[in-house]
Amino acid sequence: QVQLVESGGELVQPGGFLRLSCVASGIDFSRRSMGWYRQAPGKERTLVARITSTDVPYYAHLMEGRFAISRDNTKNTAYLNLNDAKPEDTGVYYCNDPFDIQSWGQGTQVTVSS
Repeated sequence: QVQLVESGGELVQPGGFLRLSCVASGIDFSRRSMGWYRQAPGKERTLVARITSTDVPYYAHLMEGRFAISRDNTKNTAYLNLNDAKPEDTGVYYCNDPFDIQSWGQGTQVTVSS
């Protein structure tokens, strides 16, 4: 049974930093690409960044620079660093394999506000 568990979201002030984590189980994590998605209030879920099984990162338009995706295959974990947080980064963040979507986890809430 596939399980994706996101964590690390919280209330952060504009300009702040967050590190999100996604622990995967029930899949061959090291062989899969992993992506981070964001669902802003009232909007559809969209891909923020993805990382290949060989550690090559890709970012959605305008996401590179403030977001950094990484992975640790020894821990079956993907990470998303958010630097210089902005209010428009607010939303629920999810992880998944962008090329073979699995059951979605509960996500982790990020709120950027002063």
